[in-house]
Amino acid sequence: MIRIFLLLILTLFSSTLFAKSIVVLGDSISAGYGMPIEKGWVHLLQQTLNEQHNTYTLINQSISGDTTAGGLARIDKILEQHKPKIVLLELGANDGLRGMPPTLIKNNLRELIKRIQKTNAKVLLLSMRIPSNYGKRYTDMFYNNYPDLAEEMGIPFVPFILEDVALVQGMMQQDGLHPNEKAQPIIAERVREYLAPLL
Repeated sequence: MIRIFLLLILTLFSSTLFAKSIVVLGDSISAGYGMPIEKGWVHLLQQTLNEQHNTYTLINQSISGDTTAGGLARIDKILEQHKPKIVLLELGANDGLRGMPPTLIKNNLRELIKRIQKTNAKVLLLSMRIPSNYGKRYTDMFYNNYPDLAEEMGIPFVPFILEDVALVQGMMQQDGLHPNEKAQPIIAERVREYLAPLL
């Protein structure tokens, strides 16, 4: 009986010791704006990882309304506290919606990636698109930041994570900016496809 108890303790200790964390650093798209947390794509992705790679735990550090500057202000503490093996970086949309210079957004994202890589964690860059309020040139420059940085920094990226959602009827909330509950499994699966090679 004592032997079984000790084996159980050892198993629990080992699973905790070797658990690997994946931090999600994002904005409202990853924070699950407008819905219960358990309905968001991050939670759904965790459920899939539990089935396939139970040593990985997703830690959602996303904040609605966050910007690349906000991410920079928080990243060091997050890395120190959670020591992630992988970081899913989903920031920039709010910068773009506010008309921030694309070069500034790119520089902030680059610095975020550098700080993450300095800890030997892997980075998966989740790219976003924005409405064409500021014209085609601006929106193109904004989006091109993501593939350009992925190539420059040698990291994988997910082309527009709302690809099969944003322009599909019945997939967005009334504001037209945030995906609804119905869209979350689609986003989770899209991210999972690009995350899988990093696990």
